[in-house]
Amino acid sequence: MPTDADGSSHPPRACVIAIEGTVQGVGFRPFVARTAARLGISGSVRNTPRGVTIEALGPAPALAAFTAILESEAPPAAVITAVRVRATAPPIDGSAAGFAILDSDRAEAPVVPVTPDLALCDDCRRELSDPRDRRHAYPFINCTNCGPRYSIVLAVPYDRERTTMSPFTMCPDCAREFADPANRRFHAQPNACGRCGPRVTWSDGGGASGYESPIAAAAAAVRRGEIVAVKGIGGFHLVVDATNGAAVWELRRRKHRDEKPFAVMFDSLSAVRAEATVSDAEAAALRSPAAPIVLVRRRADSRLAPEIAPDNPWIGALLAYTPLHVLLLEAVGRPVVATSGNLSEEPLCTDDPEARARLASIADCFLGHDRAIARAVDDSVLRIAASGPVLLRRARGLAPAPLALPADARGGPSLLCVGAHLKSTVAVTVGSDVVVSPHIGDLDHALSLGAFRRAIDLLRNLHGSQPEVAVCDAHPDYASTEYAAKLGVPLLRVQHHLAHVLACLLEHDGGPDRVLGVAWDGSGYGGDGTVWGGEFIVVDRSVRTARRVAHLRPFRLPGGEAAVREPRRTALALLHAMAPLDSSSPWVRRLDFSPENASTLLTLLERGRHAPVTTSAGRLFDGVAALLRLRLRTTFEGQAAIAVEAAAASHSGTAPPWPMPLVRPPRDGVPYLDWEPALDALLAARRRGTGVATVAAQFHATLAAGIAEVAGTMGIRTIALSGGCFQNARLLDLTIEALETGGHEVLRPLRLPPNDGAIAAGQALAARWGITTVG
Repeated sequence: MPTDADGSSHPPRACVIAIEGTVQGVGFRPFVARTAARLGISGSVRNTPRGVTIEALGPAPALAAFTAILESEAPPAAVITAVRVRATAPPIDGSAAGFAILDSDRAEAPVVPVTPDLALCDDCRRELSDPRDRRHAYPFINCTNCGPRYSIVLAVPYDRERTTMSPFTMCPDCAREFADPANRRFHAQPNACGRCGPRVTWSDGGGASGYESPIAAAAAAVRRGEIVAVKGIGGFHLVVDATNGAAVWELRRRKHRDEKPFAVMFDSLSAVRAEATVSDAEAAALRSPAAPIVLVRRRADSRLAPEIAPDNPWIGALLAYTPLHVLLLEAVGRPVVATSGNLSEEPLCTDDPEARARLASIADCFLGHDRAIARAVDDSVLRIAASGPVLLRRARGLAPAPLALPADARGGPSLLCVGAHLKSTVAVTVGSDVVVSPHIGDLDHALSLGAFRRAIDLLRNLHGSQPEVAVCDAHPDYASTEYAAKLGVPLLRVQHHLAHVLACLLEHDGGPDRVLGVAWDGSGYGGDGTVWGGEFIVVDRSVRTARRVAHLRPFRLPGGEAAVREPRRTALALLHAMAPLDSSSPWVRRLDFSPENASTLLTLLERGRHAPVTTSAGRLFDGVAALLRLRLRTTFEGQAAIAVEAAAASHSGTAPPWPMPLVRPPRDGVPYLDWEPALDALLAARRRGTGVATVAAQFHATLAAGIAEVAGTMGIRTIALSGGCFQNARLLDLTIEALETGGHEVLRPLRLPPNDGAIAAGQALAARWGITTVG
């Protein structure tokens, strides 16, 4: 019987420890086995459909220490959401044989989250560059701390035979590592080496292949200014030399991507710093296991081609996160554009034949490999505000990690939430969690709709989820709504901006009983038939209601969707609402209209035909961009608002807000923030010669002050910020500062983007709370 130093003895105790969360594919079972061996505990661990289950036998103090260490020293990529310990009577089966890792249990429908793909770890990176290591320069090196996970898994529990690594039989050396509890590749499911694992392939534009060194051939092509399609973890990148303006412009031409920024991949943090200013927080994000694209500010002396991000001060930087990318960047010797392998707005290509067919008109040559990609996964994108990270796209490295539902939203029918139309994601409820897919994209193409349907099928299959209720946006014409309506199950429609607010509350355990939600975005289907986008909504979870308590002053969009592509139309509408214009107005010329075109648009505004009413903050940004002649037309979503934020970023010093009064209309109408005094002040400032940077900064300050004014009249302490406008770091930080100065607690998105990528998650909480409309 075990004894302590003082001679006291502890009879063996037995327990079962059930751990839930992201604990498969992150080296958790090997960690459990090593910890048990260190503490003299016998028993077993296995993957289960809900996480891992441990049967443990040992002295009571050792078991207590064991349980504590499992939580406090878990592998970096593990996320533990629940630990349940149940005492049992010894002996436990298999305890006499030490501690074993058992085959996975597949008796139940799986609810365990699938681990996101992880960036190359430092240990594997050292081995990759060590000529003495047997995996030197092997493009698929990985261990339990890094490598593909979600992009290769076919089913759960997560074991090699249920991944796209199943065709590759481990050689004796790899098999010994896999079976050795002391090795960091112990039960690393994608484990392989150059003798037994995947191999890279190369083909040029003429179809020739079989090069002795595919990576060297790809690097030479990049240095020559050619476009190379490179197969990574979750799909193909299109790669060109980021310092070669002609090559970058040719990629734009072939990809049909006129101005939207390209991401740039670097081989090291020091290489990023040579081209951009990088804060400590930005550096930490770049080097994190998720390895997202991070927006950093370009240096004035950067050698990167201006064509990467025309008229944009930010660079979307990411570090090489797979061994294949590391080797390619090392061979190229300079940063490369690494943009998604597709035509503009289409989904990613994932397999070699598909890439050669779909990318034939773009890529000059192809660097592929024979490890299949189970599903496309785009790169995650974030930026760092003063208040912390702001997710712009939740994908590789971050999704599909689950989000816990508040306690009063657990239980009930299984939900399939199909999200919005732009920046599409889908979600399913699994136990007490909601699992949100990685970013899918905009549902404007047949290929995108196919990716949308595959994402739904995948989540349902991985989690054994058969939806009992479908949840969609209230917009009747969204492709996602049309899909949900055909499923043959009960359908719930959730107002768009309510879903934005609830997505934010989901991240904060539902928030307090009463919250004022600020949902500012480009557009969403309103509860009154107009286009909303500048909303203040009080959510009361105690009585399950949502009420619109204020909004931005309405204005019209001449030509509807055409105004989204032409901010000058919105500017014309704002000016006309302030003081009626005619086709002879000087503004017609300033906004680049012909008198005939202006006359037509002004007629639309007067008659209200083909000119829907909106309260959109995003469209207000568009109008200001045009008034400041920063953007009269756009080629991608959000471009005008980005231009206004970029202009404000070059302002230093104070930027006092202009008036934006809260107007209370007669007959109990909904109060609105009146933008007219602010635009009057903006135009007056420009007439006085005030610089665009100062004016843009004052516009941001005005919006933040307006939000704080509304909040101050509501008698509600907690404010939730949501919607795509809060991707704007300046607006976000100024709004938080103004609200906190007024004594408010501010909730904002943290693990979800503020944009429509969060709508599916908000729909889940709406359905569980029974709050789907805004009164």
